[in-house]
Amino acid sequence: MVISFRCCTVPSSSSPHVKFKFNFKPPPLLPHVLNPNSPVSSLPSPLRATKRNFLFLLLSLPLSPLPALSESTDGDMFDPVTDLEREASADVSRRIDEAVELLDLARDLQAKGDFPQALLFFTQLIRDYKDFALTEYARVGRALVLYEIGDRDEAIAEMEDVSITLKGYPEIHAALAAALYADKHAPLLAENQFTIATLLDPHYTDISYVRETKHWPPSLVSSLQHFITLS
Repeated sequence: MVISFRCCTVPSSSSPHVKFKFNFKPPPLLPHVLNPNSPVSSLPSPLRATKRNFLFLLLSLPLSPLPALSESTDGDMFDPVTDLEREASADVSRRIDEAVELLDLARDLQAKGDFPQALLFFTQLIRDYKDFALTEYARVGRALVLYEIGDRDEAIAEMEDVSITLKGYPEIHAALAAALYADKHAPLLAENQFTIATLLDPHYTDISYVRETKHWPPSLVSSLQHFITLS
């Protein structure tokens, strides 16, 4: 950068004036100013050293550890779950265990042929735990038992309803097919239901499977036998 000036006197009728002339030549722009994306190596060595020293200073600063999220400001452990939420969760877990126990007990009684007692436990489960999805499986058991010892029309109505809420559950479709064929004399509707069941689980074409594994009541096993043999 060069700065120069000249001084001269300008004549005047009243008083002399001094006139200065300045010559200013700005310094050339640095490469990183002209092109901000230019690499650091293009900078003059003093600037490179300054930037290197700044980075070294920045990296050498001590890191302050963040406060632990699991601790509160007074040193106590922080728990995001309130006592009320914990109690509610424990209550739900307890009720689920009770519902599962009732379902297992009812199915065990069904397997032993104690259909009246099984009906009581299936009905209790549906009544007391209707807010749980597993009660739909209790409705399947209740419909099968009702077909044996109760009102068959009510049993078939239950099967039709559950075949919608549990659409794709092969057992209810197979049971409904047997009942529609034997009691409602609706072979086309029965065929549709049985097709769904056997596509999902081919075991339902085997009478011994529904009798020994699924523990169907004798009357429903007989109805399925009539449907399969078209008798």
